[in-house]
Amino acid sequence: MIYLHKILPILFLPTGLILGLLLWGLTTRRKSPIWAGLMLFWLCSTPLLSDRFMAAVEGHGQRLDPNTMPQAEAIVVLSGMLKIAPGPAAIPEWGEASDRFWGGLELYQTGKAPRLIFTGGWLPWRPDQRPEGEYLQDIALAQGIAPTAMTVTDPVSNTAAEAEAVHALLGNQPTILLVTSAFHMPRAQGLFERVGCTVIPYPVDFYVNLSRPLSILDVLPNADAFQRTELAWRELIGRAYYGRL
Repeated sequence: MIYLHKILPILFLPTGLILGLLLWGLTTRRKSPIWAGLMLFWLCSTPLLSDRFMAAVEGHGQRLDPNTMPQAEAIVVLSGMLKIAPGPAAIPEWGEASDRFWGGLELYQTGKAPRLIFTGGWLPWRPDQRPEGEYLQDIALAQGIAPTAMTVTDPVSNTAAEAEAVHALLGNQPTILLVTSAFHMPRAQGLFERVGCTVIPYPVDFYVNLSRPLSILDVLPNADAFQRTELAWRELIGRAYYGRL
């Protein structure tokens, strides 16, 4: 199923739509689909559009002070922040969502919960790789977190499985501080609530800052802007699939 979740959305993302329009125009020798594809590419690649699109998906807020958060039974940190190269060393490197890890540690170090749970993110096409949560647990140990305070879930391959695994660990109707990227939080919160968790959201990893002044660069295409548009678009597809739009 995860293969379908990864492959099918490509058809509806900007990349798939742009390629579809270009192929349509080339095969039918019509200019209008080609121009439409180029226009869509330009729009999706401009910070003027991508930043506002991502801000809407993030819902847009700002990083919260961990000291202001209420108490919970556990802090749950979702996977998706490490890049692990194949090979015998399998040394992990931080990806863009590393704020998830540090946000979880901030909450634990300010005494907001006695337990820190990392989800065991794992991909079926990398069967020999350790779950991401195990790497995160090792890093947290090096930061001085007691091993008795941490738990890693069973291997999971998507957010719905993360919610089920955490609920299985904590039992009936636990109250959790959920840590994930801001754009991902609405869908994650809904899935955790669906399995019976009471969720206190702690969004991190904000992508955009709309308070900065506009400049000519905001209407010029760049690869980072296109990536943000695709990420926000993919998240909306995920919310639609799980009924969180």
